[in-house]
Amino acid sequence: MNPDTDISAQSITQVQTLLLLAERGEVFVTGLLRPWNAYQIGIALLIFATAHLAAHLLRPRLHEWMRSREGWPKWRIRILIIIHRRLRMVLFVCGIWLVVWIMREATWPSRSYLLGVVANLSTAWLFIAFATRLIGNPLIRTMARYGAWVWVTVSILGLEVETRDLLDSAAITFGETRLSLWLLVQAVALLALMIAAARLLATSSAASVRRNKDISPSMQVLVIKFLQVALYGAAFVIGLRMVGFDLTGLAFLSGAIGVGLGFGLQKVVSNLVSGIIILLDKSIKPGDVISLGETFGWINSLGARYVSVVTRDGKEYLIPNEDLITGQVVNWSHSNEFVRLDIYFGTAYGDDPHNVRRIAIEAAQSVDRVLTHPKLPVCHIVDFGDSSVDYILRFWIRDPTGGLTNIRGNVYLALWDAFQAHDISIPFPQREVRVLDKDVPALVD
Repeated sequence: MNPDTDISAQSITQVQTLLLLAERGEVFVTGLLRPWNAYQIGIALLIFATAHLAAHLLRPRLHEWMRSREGWPKWRIRILIIIHRRLRMVLFVCGIWLVVWIMREATWPSRSYLLGVVANLSTAWLFIAFATRLIGNPLIRTMARYGAWVWVTVSILGLEVETRDLLDSAAITFGETRLSLWLLVQAVALLALMIAAARLLATSSAASVRRNKDISPSMQVLVIKFLQVALYGAAFVIGLRMVGFDLTGLAFLSGAIGVGLGFGLQKVVSNLVSGIIILLDKSIKPGDVISLGETFGWINSLGARYVSVVTRDGKEYLIPNEDLITGQVVNWSHSNEFVRLDIYFGTAYGDDPHNVRRIAIEAAQSVDRVLTHPKLPVCHIVDFGDSSVDYILRFWIRDPTGGLTNIRGNVYLALWDAFQAHDISIPFPQREVRVLDKDVPALVD
């Protein structure tokens, strides 16, 4: 078929649809000028003004009542917050349906037809506003809300056929594929719905995996990432297939993208592969305390591209996965949670070393975080120095995330107090300075 003929046919169809919509709009506007329709519009505006005034008066009282509801479940509080934000629309819907019911009982149905349309529209808009609050992503929530409002409005006004024809007539054709605006709208709506369902399934599955204590933390992260990729990928493919989009043309495109990724995104791909290796070999996991260069902290989360490490001063370092694979990493809690710390000190030669060792061990055991079972503190002589007998005190902790400097400081303080109580001296270098008499002649080379 000639492409020019297709373009002409599409243009004629679009013009005919626009003329039909214009005719329907003219009939609608003309109908509004009739007396029984004009007073229905006035009644709707009066109900809206009343709802606005009532909402203005009730919002502060409802807010104070909500603040006094202590101990309520979170889902109730959230519903109350949504009602508080949409109070005007809630009052308007209740009021207009009450007026419609009274008018249908008191007069002919045609005298309340327009009010019924407004009531249906406002009810549908209110329901959509409540339903879309379940969508977590703000952008998707806004798109879904306005898209649903438009479609519901078109459906209630009886313009869905004309609107669909108009959107379908706006299309472009390349090869065997015809892409219309109607197909694009369907694809966006279905993809949003499928992605929302995939997100819900991924969240519930992740919660189930985290509750399973038989799976290690690193494998939990791997399983959750795999489920997310599989669910979102399936949602994307199924959504496109449901709207009739041909995916066979994506095979060549995916190959070209793969080649481009191989050359242009080597570091990104390397970090992704390194992340999978880290999860599989279980070398590190969330909660482990690691040291990498000058960075010391515990692993907060494992990402696809980086590992989040939080230090004691509150800084969060995003370390690429490749650095953890190729660099030397000290994992303080890899095979077990016990961490040994060493402290060096010296005492005078006049102090009994047997008593010094015993007092040092007792002092270390008096500190809260120092373990006394199954690993006990030990103290050994390591050297006879120039002015002191040198010792090493070794003790164990099982919570390195609580800090290492502070526990060393507490043990040093306990040693100081114990040595002061038992009259054990800690020697330090002393120097004697003699001042020569000024009358003594200076030495000459």
